[in-house]
Amino acid sequence: MKVTLKVSGMSCAHCSRRVETALAEVAGVSSAKVDLAGGTATVECAEGVSADTLSGAVREAGYEVVS
Repeated sequence: MKVTLKVSGMSCAHCSRRVETALAEVAGVSSAKVDLAGGTATVECAEGVSADTLSGAVREAGYEVVS
């Protein structure tokens, strides 16, 4: 399944890599791609991965998911 998250607080390529890495480390995630200019992260993951789990990974990396 594909999930798109709106992420705030990213300002550079390092930020986007940090978010991508955090999301990619979540069990069940097959890929994570961040659009820095758009402020979004698109995640391909298994059906059992919750949006809360993905949001938690983003928060642990130091950024916020906004609705």
